[in-house]
Amino acid sequence: MLPKIQTILYATGLGPGSSFVFRHALSIARQHEAKIIVVHGIEPLTAFGRSLVEQFITHDKSEEMHKKAQETVKAQIQKKIETLCANECNNVSSCENAVSSVHVVDGYPSQVILNVAKDYSADMIVMGAHNHTLVGEVVVGSTTRKVLHQASQPVLVIKIPKGIEEE
Repeated sequence: MLPKIQTILYATGLGPGSSFVFRHALSIARQHEAKIIVVHGIEPLTAFGRSLVEQFITHDKSEEMHKKAQETVKAQIQKKIETLCANECNNVSSCENAVSSVHVVDGYPSQVILNVAKDYSADMIVMGAHNHTLVGEVVVGSTTRKVLHQASQPVLVIKIPKGIEEE
């Protein structure tokens, strides 16, 4: 029996190529009439980083700024999705409805992706990978590598071509 793809987790770091990768997730979702869950993990400040910040502003102000940053990132993701759906689907509402939710979560990105995939019983994870030099990660980035090795569902890694710019 062929696997049924009902829920696709699209993991984004919002970098160059994120729209390119989203197009692949959207294509698969449309072919399978699946929904897309979008997730972006915000890596926490280290204790040292937090102590540096809080030397200059109060803890409450720091928390307020962090919350505002999360809302900004979520709004950026929503805007990108709306623009992409409008461009790719000629304003077909079923395209825009393919994205059922957007999650901006504090935590290490690989763990955030794995947790959200589990919480929503994702049938597939779609994420991008840039070319890396030997100085960086070998073959794929560390987040992608961790997800590939720890996910219980298939992971589709979309190679982001060099020089790709965001729309």
